Amino acid sequence: MYRSVSRAIACALQLALLASAAAAQSPAPGRDVLQRMHDAYAGKWYSTLRFVQKTTRYPSGGSPTFATWYESLRQTPDGRTQLRIDLGDPAAGNGILYTADSSWVFRAGKLSAARAEGNEFLPLIEGVYMQPVDATMRQLATTNVDMSRVMHSTWEGRPATVIGVASPADSVSPQIWVDDERNVVVRMLLRPTPSSPPMDIHLGDYVHVGDGWLASKVAMTVDGKPVQTEDYADWKVGMPLPADLFTTNAWSARGHWATR
Repeated sequence: MYRSVSRAIACALQLALLASAAAAQSPAPGRDVLQRMHDAYAGKWYSTLRFVQKTTRYPSGGSPTFATWYESLRQTPDGRTQLRIDLGDPAAGNGILYTADSSWVFRAGKLSAARAEGNEFLPLIEGVYMQPVDATMRQLATTNVDMSRVMHSTWEGRPATVIGVASPADSVSPQIWVDDERNVVVRMLLRPTPSSPPMDIHLGDYVHVGDGWLASKVAMTVDGKPVQTEDYADWKVGMPLPADLFTTNAWSARGHWATR
């Protein structure tokens, strides 16, 4: 009898430990939000996008500057997101090619720099809908958003879920705001470098494109002061984009949609 009770107790303790371990290994709440975003558009989100961007920059102590950029985005057959930005006339050969973790800078059509620094927008505006959530989690690791903390809030009168904070008073920690109905990112608070103040990024004026969405205006501020605004126009999704536009060893305007 004693041995039977002892075995029962030992078994119960073992089950409790296993349950505790399983709970510890369960996905973080932030991951659940990313999974929800992915599932909302699985098999529907656009795999190519191009648009013209009016870029306004606000240098410290100076007057705003204006430029026109041409942006081309695609999801590659092997599951990567690539973004080509032509800084001005594509024929001039100046621009940047981004992935989520790397970038290549071109001047006059020649590679001038290669960096192990990617574009943190890409996992949130494209990758999250097109790739396994674990891949998105890995790509967002550099943002230092705490995926174990989530709270509910509102953004511009719409329900939203905030990843990375647990209190509305926290306006410093890296965070991602997701519109609950549309399952798109509407705000990010990220630090360009660990020692720099957070950049507050607002994604707004969403338009329905294809079976997904596009934020047609992006505004970035630091300490409440404008740094850069982006206004998109002439967007199109689902069109073929030549692979030559996304090579890392050359920069050519051949076949570029803006030159046709």
